[in-house]
Amino acid sequence: MDVKAIVLDIDGTLLNDEKKLTDQTKKVLITAQKKGIKVILASGRPTPGMLKYVDELEMAKYSGMIVSYNGAHVLDVSTQKELFSQPLSVENSKNILEHLKQFDVKPMIAKDDYMYVNNVFDGMLDLGFPEGLFNIIEYESRGGNFQLCEKVDLAKFVDFPLHKILVAAQPNYLQDNWQKILAPFRQSVSGMFSAPMYFEFTDRGIDKANALEQTLKPLGIHEEHIISFGDGHNDMSLIKYAGLGVAMGNAVDELKNAADKITLSNNEDGIAKVLEELL
Repeated sequence: MDVKAIVLDIDGTLLNDEKKLTDQTKKVLITAQKKGIKVILASGRPTPGMLKYVDELEMAKYSGMIVSYNGAHVLDVSTQKELFSQPLSVENSKNILEHLKQFDVKPMIAKDDYMYVNNVFDGMLDLGFPEGLFNIIEYESRGGNFQLCEKVDLAKFVDFPLHKILVAAQPNYLQDNWQKILAPFRQSVSGMFSAPMYFEFTDRGIDKANALEQTLKPLGIHEEHIISFGDGHNDMSLIKYAGLGVAMGNAVDELKNAADKITLSNNEDGIAKVLEELL
């Protein structure tokens, strides 16, 4: 396989469960870049929440790229040039945020340095952690390097395009209600789970594979040149698009069934294992 690009989801894939990039995985990815292979991070995270790992992997030295907001935005980290951007329309954003008011969910939107929510103290979810309730709003704001700001009515507040609307809720509630949440917008936007407690809205046609199609083909990098790694439902397009789609050992079953290869988990340096064998 003539590998020209390695595409990596972040949470549950590049990072272990402690949200850390291990020395072994870091070493293998830097070595790959030194060989001329482009490393691309592709995540549902907002752009600011990915920059720490860009620095750790020295991607600016090697013309790396980040695909953020599940594929709605692509940035060349060496030049800081925006390579692709397709946000939701203001009209769709307003309508979605208005519709969400009837559900027991916690919508989050981001612009510049701020993440906007209805109530910064209303972020507690029971996700079965030993330490008890988990503040999902605090977690998201810290992960994205955002300051928090409250807006009583997000639908009225939004007068700018959004790359993504993040909806958090109890996993069982989301599973029972996601079709009702998405129903009015099926023809105009994309909606998908990125984790059991997260459902995300992006513009119609947006996914990680589309972002690669738009930005890598002009560089002469085609599907057969790509190895991709993922673990979640929002990595499905990535796994199917790449010449070699690799599911982590901790991936959801649907992704494992679609993958060309299954590696070790994110806690066992599954990425490094595959790349050490192939490169």
